[in-house]
Amino acid sequence: MARPVTLFTGQWADLSLNELAATAKKMGFDGLELACWGDHFDVYAAAESKEYCQERWQILTSNGLTAFSISNHLVGQAICDRIDERHQAIVPAQVWGNGDPEGVRQRAAEHMKIAARACRNFLDAKPHRDLDFPAVVNGFSGSAIWHACYAFPPTGQDYLQKGYDDFAKRFLPILEAFDAANVNFGLEVHPTEIAFDIGSAQRALEAVNHHKRFGFNYDPSHLGYQGVDYVKFIRQFKDRIYHCHMKDAWWGHGNGDVGVFGGHTNFGDHRRYWDFRSIGHGDVRFEDIIVALNDIGYRGPLSIEWEDARMDRIHGASESCRNVKSYDFAPSLVAFDAAFEREKQ
Repeated sequence: MARPVTLFTGQWADLSLNELAATAKKMGFDGLELACWGDHFDVYAAAESKEYCQERWQILTSNGLTAFSISNHLVGQAICDRIDERHQAIVPAQVWGNGDPEGVRQRAAEHMKIAARACRNFLDAKPHRDLDFPAVVNGFSGSAIWHACYAFPPTGQDYLQKGYDDFAKRFLPILEAFDAANVNFGLEVHPTEIAFDIGSAQRALEAVNHHKRFGFNYDPSHLGYQGVDYVKFIRQFKDRIYHCHMKDAWWGHGNGDVGVFGGHTNFGDHRRYWDFRSIGHGDVRFEDIIVALNDIGYRGPLSIEWEDARMDRIHGASESCRNVKSYDFAPSLVAFDAAFEREKQ
């Protein structure tokens, strides 16, 4: 095993951190990527209280686990989105407030700034040294223009540029707060975000002037079913891969009724063209990913975001952990053909 394998806790928020930590250890994980919902990680408490951070670490270390990042996806979604009633279900009451859309967006942005301080405090409280890895908050951005991803009514570049300008206006102050805290932001490239493929990721980088704190939480599952080259993504953004999610998906498995846009069906519907799958049961080429990560020098954790509507999650996450550890390997420190050199014989 070349890298620690962690579990993203977002899909396990129905369990307390105490329950999940013990379960994750039994499943074989080395650590957790703590989601900022459920009782797993309270952004406000961590930003203000060293004791709270130490309590989180006590739960982790007593179960033989570590951590390298936190994830603030749900609040991040509200920063740039066109706000509607769905957002009330995913953001804290303090962020929702009276539900005024611009107020929600502004409070979400402030929450993300606080998350940078919270992450810094949490990782500064780490009671042991393991992987030398920069602090990172993973998350979403939302998008003012996702509704225009299909260009009808006719959508010009001026209209789309306003979306990137809006993203820059809202995220540049956030990135400055991240810089002050010495923390990176990893945007998960994903449909509904300002960056959802290679082209839009490049445009997002340009919008924030390639700010050094802005990078990506790489997740191949959101790229493959779109037809995006998810291995090329790693090489294209080799200096901006700040964190990695391991998640599988399959595509081309439906019955022809539903296409890539999902047909307003639920996950697990047999008609769907694509679906998330437990690692090893989809179409993602993980060995190609590991080779590319080794080539760009990524030495951070591999964090499993487990999603599969067809499978028991304990079985699936346990198997996924074993599979990722079997796929991963350290890069060679010597040339494979060095032994053939005459002077070394």
